[in-house]
Amino acid sequence: MPTDELFAHIVSTDEFLAATGDAAWLEALLAAEAALARAEASVGVIPGPAARAIAAACRADGFDAADLGRAARAGGNPVIPLVARLTAAVDPETRPFVHWGATSQDILDTAAVLVSHRAGSLIVSALDRLATGCAELAGRHRDTVMTGRTLLQPALPVTFGLQAAGWLVGVTDCRLTLTGALSGLAVQLGGAAGTLASLGPDGPAVLRAFAAELQLPEPVMPWHTSGQRLAALAGALATAAGTAAKVSGDIALLMQHEVGELYEPAGPGRGGSSTLPHKRNPVGAAAVGAAARRATALVGLFYDGLAGELERHLVSWPVEWQSLGDLLALAGGAVARAAETVEGLEVRGDVMARRVEALAGLLLSERVSLALAPRMGRDAARQAVRDAGLRAPDTSAAAFAAALEVDPQVAAVVTGAELSELLDPRGYLGANDAWIDRALEHHRAALR
Repeated sequence: MPTDELFAHIVSTDEFLAATGDAAWLEALLAAEAALARAEASVGVIPGPAARAIAAACRADGFDAADLGRAARAGGNPVIPLVARLTAAVDPETRPFVHWGATSQDILDTAAVLVSHRAGSLIVSALDRLATGCAELAGRHRDTVMTGRTLLQPALPVTFGLQAAGWLVGVTDCRLTLTGALSGLAVQLGGAAGTLASLGPDGPAVLRAFAAELQLPEPVMPWHTSGQRLAALAGALATAAGTAAKVSGDIALLMQHEVGELYEPAGPGRGGSSTLPHKRNPVGAAAVGAAARRATALVGLFYDGLAGELERHLVSWPVEWQSLGDLLALAGGAVARAAETVEGLEVRGDVMARRVEALAGLLLSERVSLALAPRMGRDAARQAVRDAGLRAPDTSAAAFAAALEVDPQVAAVVTGAELSELLDPRGYLGANDAWIDRALEHHRAALR
């Protein structure tokens, strides 16, 4: 696109842009043509010397992606001019065997699978980085108590280790989903309408050899009219990007100056403002969130493709090409940027502790209410705790305890010492350690 050089590097990385760019697609298209020729020669459909000559001519430096793109306007896809130029590049005796029996969609869909596998493996590696970073935080901060927030308001005491463990499970599950989607991407070879009539009785054997040449799965039958594979991949990629945005978004919320519990890594020029010298903006979260939203918007195009028309989709198929590359680059960029943030994350445990102390009266209200309920009735206990919260001059444990003790009903059933114990945030962490242990084991199991 015209703005790729200006904006794409913000939401992705050089690695993912290279893995999904014009050069990657051109190499994949040529790899598919070379593999087709070798497969057909192995079955005896075309002569061996012709296959070797075609494969030798399938070198990316002999073709220009921009030229192919401009020439593709006439026929509607870049395979048509690619085949024309490949045919011209071989000797006259070989020319009749170039692209033998295949159709443009066979080569384009197979190239899409190759690009997806190559870029997808990089995304899996980035997910591993992100998961490793989350696992390290979960283990190191299992006892770092912080304010748990629901609907952006203080709720209960939690630990930062528990929060990181939640991130870890999400990232680990994304990895499993993505690897599953990638494993289902098979070669495509069906000829003009899916029958492979152009190869006669040798069609199934050529398909098998074609898959073996590219080290890709062999489909049960040509899947040119079925969009399930790419829709599953698109969903997995958008989920990975969205999960990265969950991690980065949480960090951005806790990075607000009024909170100051977490900070993205600092660096020269990172997070700066063009006008405000004091700013430390969560630019990583902004980039990851933007990539995730764009990725989510692209998924619908692949689900629309599930209802493509008859034996060749009129619109859904052309929509996939550029959208797939964009989706891979966006998901990869989001995960890689989130991994970078987690690896260099600044955790302000002291700030977390001070805020928990200041909010203990709010954070432990549930615990106090549950303790009082068997002694004075559930409704009365809830009302007493609510009234005490309104009377207390601040949200600290001491203020809340004092407000409770002036209530005769409360004073009759609980001692001051017991209230102090009930208002200790560390005593109300529930299954914190168990959940962290389970998250870490889930991560280790996924890597086995």
